[in-house]
Amino acid sequence: MSTSVQTRVERGDAPVEFTGLDRDGKLVFLGLMLGMFVAAISQTIVGPAMPRIVAELGGMEHYSWIATAAMLVSAVAVPVVGKLSDMYGRKKFYIAGLVVFMIGSAMSGMATNFWFLVVSRAVQGLGMGTIMPLSQTIIGDIIPPRQRGKYQGIMGAVFGVSSIAGPLFGGWVTDNFGWRYLFYLTLPLGVVALVFLAKFMRLPHTGRAGKFDLIGALTLTPGLVIGLLAVSWGGNTYDWDSAVIMTMFVVAALFLAAFVLIEMRAENPLIPLHMLADSQVSLSILASFAIAVAMFGGIIYIPVFAQGVLGVSATNSGAILIPLNLAMILTSIVMGILITKWGRYKGLLVAGGIIMSAGYLLLARLDWQSTQLHLTLVMIVIGMGLGMCMQTYTLIVQNAVPREELGVATSAVQFFRNVGSTIGTAVLGSVMSANLVPKIQAQLPPQAAAAMGKFGGDSGGGASAILDPSKLKGIPAPIVEAIRHGMGDAMHVVFMTAAPFAIVALVLSLFIRHTELRSTN
Repeated sequence: MSTSVQTRVERGDAPVEFTGLDRDGKLVFLGLMLGMFVAAISQTIVGPAMPRIVAELGGMEHYSWIATAAMLVSAVAVPVVGKLSDMYGRKKFYIAGLVVFMIGSAMSGMATNFWFLVVSRAVQGLGMGTIMPLSQTIIGDIIPPRQRGKYQGIMGAVFGVSSIAGPLFGGWVTDNFGWRYLFYLTLPLGVVALVFLAKFMRLPHTGRAGKFDLIGALTLTPGLVIGLLAVSWGGNTYDWDSAVIMTMFVVAALFLAAFVLIEMRAENPLIPLHMLADSQVSLSILASFAIAVAMFGGIIYIPVFAQGVLGVSATNSGAILIPLNLAMILTSIVMGILITKWGRYKGLLVAGGIIMSAGYLLLARLDWQSTQLHLTLVMIVIGMGLGMCMQTYTLIVQNAVPREELGVATSAVQFFRNVGSTIGTAVLGSVMSANLVPKIQAQLPPQAAAAMGKFGGDSGGGASAILDPSKLKGIPAPIVEAIRHGMGDAMHVVFMTAAPFAIVALVLSLFIRHTELRSTN
């Protein structure tokens, strides 16, 4: 925001037409993108190093906690930080989140045992849960909705670039310098972002009367933590119908029900329920949730299909998602430019939903006889659909709410995406686990059962052998082919489970009414 515009806003003058970011505004935008990039890439860069980390620090039986700790803390932080930023201003919380994230990164690099690394990742998660929603909220503060599309398109591209660069760069750094440098190398970028934002960010803010909704936060936080842990552990650590998981779901439901009752009476609610009464907001949030479930069904399980069914080497499997991410990056940028140019989003949003749904239905049609080219083309279709939808829902929500609720509204979208990704990963993982053994055994000839056990059969019905090339050397070719066929059948069920969520997002988008995008803040 230029100095003159800021001054007029602070004086209470009439809204000023946006004419573009000045030098300081561009530097602030660059700082926000750098902050988002280091937070986003921290989620993808560690993947290739995980085996080496647990080999050095131990904790193989608690492997998932390295990712789960950051996810849980980030999910809980998002709605709380969104509300605090509405009440007390964005700048101080964004800078604090960036500092906390860098502290967590430094702690992770210095970790001497597994649980210290888990705690360090939780600290990183607190920073990520602050940086991610506030980056999009601050964009909403300085750029009106009518011109915001192209900037949010660039923001979406940042996520795509981190998804591509993270695994590739992470593997290279781990091989040449060691896994600790994965955490240290994000620090210089964080410092640059911190300097830009501390020096150039000037956001007008009018404090809101009333106290922070502490009781709401104290009921929402345990409800979220217990519920997300139940989703993460269900089907893995414990059976879905086990007493532990069922009890956790009941306790989480009680906390969340209490939270809703508190919000209905709170003077200054953590999440204003009247905001959800606006169909544009509620439909966009629900569609974001559905897309997150479907999206992570692709991101997590397409590499499994590529390696286990199509026989892509483990070395190349880390790069298998590049076509999807490139398509998402380019489409996101083009989508933003078109929304800014035309001032309309409904038709583009519905088209994106149709393309994405078609992509998931095509993905579900792939089988063990498909080629890598088939998979690449399907991923391009899915990436185009995701690029047309993801940032558009945030734009719709920001355009629908008053400025004083911009933080909590943006955080609500981000929060439900986080929940959707967690549920999607857990549920689709359970679907895969439940189908692997019967689908693979259905393809094996009876006489191969004994040989199957001899050559590495396990609870995965031989799937682990397919995913580990070193174990393939001793397995007869007909058995390998049968296992690939069975894995293809199992992954078909996984992708068919993900596809309806993309279709649900499309249906919800059809009911989102178009509203003129504001040209001023």
